[in-house]
Amino acid sequence: MTTLAPLPPAAALDLVREGRAVIVDVREPDEIAREAIPGALAAPLSALETADLAATAGRTVIFTCRSGARTQAHCARLAARVSGPAHVLEGGLMAWKAAGLPTRVNAKAPIELMRQVQIAAGGLVLIGAALGLLVHPAGWALSVFVGAGLLTAGITGFCGMARLLAVMPWNRQAA
Repeated sequence: MTTLAPLPPAAALDLVREGRAVIVDVREPDEIAREAIPGALAAPLSALETADLAATAGRTVIFTCRSGARTQAHCARLAARVSGPAHVLEGGLMAWKAAGLPTRVNAKAPIELMRQVQIAAGGLVLIGAALGLLVHPAGWALSVFVGAGLLTAGITGFCGMARLLAVMPWNRQAA
């Protein structure tokens, strides 16, 4: 298995400022829209093989995600997309921010879609449990339904709740 050496945020910033490196963010567009490292190229893992990485030619590539977990888990795929030296940003965007380094924030962008799914699913499970406990045992069916949906999403990769939330007014792109 290919691994990419981790690079601390301060060292990554130095390389970028010197023009010797470029940061490539592998998070999904909804995540990048909310907060990102200024100047980072977007190459979501879901479309990595077709992402345009021409701007990385001749420079060290530093891959990043939110926490570093995604980049570590996909080192082989990431390394295969570049011809020169490559690293992963140690600790991802969270470590970058913890080091006091700048980010571009758009507080008006919706919360990331998967976080919306987590919030909605968790809320529905709690409501189902409360209904089952306080109102009628049939209320537990809501928790069971949501749990079955999450299990199905994990097995198949299709999340009906994510599809539903994606078309909500707050998630629509402004024309």
